[in-house]
This record gives sequence, C-alpha cells and structure tokens, in this order.
Amino acid sequence: MTQTSRFELFSFWRTSATYRVRVGFNLKGVQPEEHYVNLDAGEQRSEAFLRINPLGAVPALIDRKAGQSTIPLTQSVAILEFLEETYSTPAMLPQDEHGRARVRSLATMLAADTHPLITPRVKKYLTTAGNFDEVAWRAWQTHWFGTGLQALEQRLANETGTGTFCHGDTPTMADICLASIIVVMRTFKIEVADIPTVQRIMATCEQLDAFAKADPGRQFGAPKS
Repeated sequence: MTQTSRFELFSFWRTSATYRVRVGFNLKGVQPEEHYVNLDAGEQRSEAFLRINPLGAVPALIDRKAGQSTIPLTQSVAILEFLEETYSTPAMLPQDEHGRARVRSLATMLAADTHPLITPRVKKYLTTAGNFDEVAWRAWQTHWFGTGLQALEQRLANETGTGTFCHGDTPTMADICLASIIVVMRTFKIEVADIPTVQRIMATCEQLDAFAKADPGRQFGAPKS
C-alpha cells in the first residue's frame, strides 16, 4: 500500500482544524485521500458521517494500513500527535521535555481555548438560542480571536524559547495552530491589532510549501475569487 492510499481524510476547505492536519501531512511528506464534507450544507450531520464521528465535526482520519485499527481518528491535535509518532521526521515537537510541553501549551491555547469559541456549531447556538444577529456574532468572533492571539503574543514576545518560529528555528505544532487561526481570521476578514511577533511568525510559516499548500483558498470547495 502506498503512502498516498494509506489515509482517508474527511475535510472541509474552510475549517481551522482541517487546515492543521493538512499542514501536518504536508510537513511529513504524506498525501492523504481527502473526502469533502460540506459543512455549509449540513453533511456533517448525515447518518453516514455521524458513524465516522458522532460529534459531527471534521477532520476525521481513517488509517487503511493492514493490521491497523479501523476506528476513525478525530480531533486535529490528536491527529497531529499520531502523525508525529508515525513519521518521526521532520519532527513537529522538540526533543526535550520542557520544549515539548511548551509547544503543546502554545498549541492548545489556540486549538482548545480559542478556536472552539468560533466554530459553526457555536454560531448556530448563539444565533438561535442566544438571539445573536450578524453584528453580535462578528463582535463575538473579534473578541475571542483577539483574546487568544494577544495572550499568545505576550508569551512569544517574552519567553526565551521563541525563535524564528514559536519555539526555536523549525516549525512545530504550535506554528501549525497559530497559522490555523490566522487563515480562518482572514476568511472572515477579521484583524487583531498589536501582535507583531505573531505576524512575523505567520509570514515565516507562509514561506514554507507545507503551509502555503494548505491555505483554505487553495482547497476543493473554496469559493473562486
């Protein structure tokens, strides 16, 4: 079985979480077979997809290698950890314990504390049960994007572990999670002020093919400009 055919990735062009997994695959030099799940059309709530992920969220990953578990893998950070353990180089985590903990901490600030607050299911709840209109929803997005990225900026600007990237001079899971927030902000045309270190690192990431190829606008299903 070739690397190309080993993995099935259930994805959507716009999501921050799917972007993270795409970058991870790109960094490892592995190409999954993607299956498009149209979140705007509600395909994630179909009976077929809920058998893959009962939460009704992408990404979901199936490993088709003989002898491997056929249970789908879900949650983008867990999938990144799986890729790191399956393909050791290039590494997405530092070698030392404290470095790995710092990278995981930076990554989860964004993937666990920021991104979940602006997902479609949160919007659906706030615009129905919470009576949010589009103005209130945009204010909510702007607030939580800003809260997450400004906290990240403080850490990156003041901690000695920061280098060319979030940690040191090679991209890690922290950079993947940082970039995943910025690309979705751009999709929504939201800006956060006073984050120069974040912006510098994002510009550096975008010079790498692994990040550029994962850009939401380049994926199947993205609107044509």
